[in-house]
Amino acid sequence: MSYGCSVPNGTVPRVITVVGPTAAGKSALSLALAHELGGEVVNADSMQLYRGMDIGTAKLSETQREGVRHHLLDIWDVTVPAAVAEYQTLARAAIDDILARRRVPLLVGGSGLYVRAVLEEFDFPGTDPEIRARLEEELAAVGAAPLYERLRRWDPEAASKILPSNGRRIVRALEVIELTGRPFTAALPEPTPYYESRQIGVDRDDLDARIERRVEIMWAAGLIDEVRSLPDIRSGRTASRALGYQQAIAQIDGEMTAAEAMASTVQGTRRFVRRQRSWFRRDPAIVWLDGASDTLVADALAVTG
Repeated sequence: MSYGCSVPNGTVPRVITVVGPTAAGKSALSLALAHELGGEVVNADSMQLYRGMDIGTAKLSETQREGVRHHLLDIWDVTVPAAVAEYQTLARAAIDDILARRRVPLLVGGSGLYVRAVLEEFDFPGTDPEIRARLEEELAAVGAAPLYERLRRWDPEAASKILPSNGRRIVRALEVIELTGRPFTAALPEPTPYYESRQIGVDRDDLDARIERRVEIMWAAGLIDEVRSLPDIRSGRTASRALGYQQAIAQIDGEMTAAEAMASTVQGTRRFVRRQRSWFRRDPAIVWLDGASDTLVADALAVTG
C-alpha cells in the first residue's frame, strides 16, 4: 500500500497518481489533468510497457494522447519478463526529469505493485538464477498447483494474494522465501514515502458493461492480427499471459473459437478488476472518485490541492 504525504494547501504535489481498475477512465482523466496542470504522464500499466501490444492494452495512440507527453510506453520487447525493479528505476528517472523541467508528473495505471514501487522506499529482494531455474523447471514439469500448495504452507498471507494459476508469481514468492529464509510478505518493506504525492482513484459502477464493450472493440480493431504480427510473443513469459493476448493465441491455435476467446477475456478481466479493487482499496491515501461523474475533472483537481 502506498501512503502519500500531506501537501500544503494551494500547492501542487510532486507526483499525482491516477489509479484504479481496468476500464474505469484513468487515461481520459490523466489527459485532462495534464492539460490543466502542465503535466506529463508516466505509464504504470505493466502491459503497456511492451512494444507492439497496443490494441489489447488499450494503449493511447499518438493522436489520442492530445499532445501530452507520455513516458515508459513501448520500452520492452515482448520476450522480456516483467521486472518491477527495472521499472522502478526507469519511472523514477522519468519523474525526476519531469520535475526538473518544472512540469507535473502524473503516474497513471492499474498495476498496483508498480505504483507502490515508485512512490515508496521499496528495495526488492534479490534473485538467484539457480533457484529460479529449478523452480521454473518444476513448474513446467508438474504445473502450478503443487508449488502453490507449498507456498500456502510456507506463507499463507502471500498465497492469499496470488492466483493459484499464476505460476510466475508463485515461483517468485518461493524464490524469495528460499533466498531470505523469511515469508515473502515479510520481505516487503513497511511503506515509507519516496515522493510527496496525491493519489486519485477512479472507479465506476458500470465496469462490467464497459469491459464487455472494450473486449468487443479489441477483437473488432484487429487484436488477432496484432498477435500474429508478434511471433515472439509466445516466448515471452509475461506478455504471452496478458489478458486478451493469451486468449488470442488460443484462438489462433484453434483451441478456442472467437466467441470463446472473447468470453474468456471478459471473465478474466472481471476477475482482474476484483484484485485491483482489493489492492487499491486497502490504501487510505487514495481519494476515490466516480469515473462516470460529470464533475470528475473538477473533483480531481480539487484533490490535487
